[in-house]
Amino acid sequence: MKKIGVIFDLDGVIVDTAKYHFLAWKRVADTLGFEFTEEHNELLKGVSRVRSLEILLNIGTVALSEIEKRNALIRKNEDYLGYIRNMSADEILPGVLDFLNELDSKGIKYALGSASKNAPLILKQVGLYNRFEAIVDGNDVSKAKPDPEVFLIGAKKLNLAPKTCIVFEDAIAGIEAANRAHMISIGIGDKDTLNSANFNFNDLTKVPKDFIEVLMQRVG
Repeated sequence: MKKIGVIFDLDGVIVDTAKYHFLAWKRVADTLGFEFTEEHNELLKGVSRVRSLEILLNIGTVALSEIEKRNALIRKNEDYLGYIRNMSADEILPGVLDFLNELDSKGIKYALGSASKNAPLILKQVGLYNRFEAIVDGNDVSKAKPDPEVFLIGAKKLNLAPKTCIVFEDAIAGIEAANRAHMISIGIGDKDTLNSANFNFNDLTKVPKDFIEVLMQRVG
């Protein structure tokens, strides 16, 4: 069988930190005097912190100076860090551990490809940091998804060609990034939202037992 690698997004695939991002961004919006809803929060999925602030300010039709923007980002990150420092293994999403165990049993290496600069901290908090062959986070990239940079770096760290890599993503921007990297894209979540993915599953518990073998025949 061909040698393949797997690259996971973090939030919404391995753990769910969207709730913490929401609470932190909501506090920013509250201080600026406008409502920020969970529906609004969906617009920030897979998006960089700076771009997320721009979207938030557009929602509230608020203009800030560069200094005010920087201070808002600092406050948001401090609030978010306060939440994730209390995370534990209980917050690993269903199916993740079984799926990682299956990859390990097949000798398939896997990496993390996340926009979050806090990805290493989160993985350490939930006890998964040492299981990944490589971690690519917001500190490693200059271009946010849907640019494929994060996944291309992940493939390079796995010493694999992009076309032999499989990406698990829960965000539209992430699926687009995987497709632009010429990798196999797996959408985790609503298939109508992630309709440009090559395959779709609600979560990792829904991945068929023979799925990896099927993909190993397909890549290359």
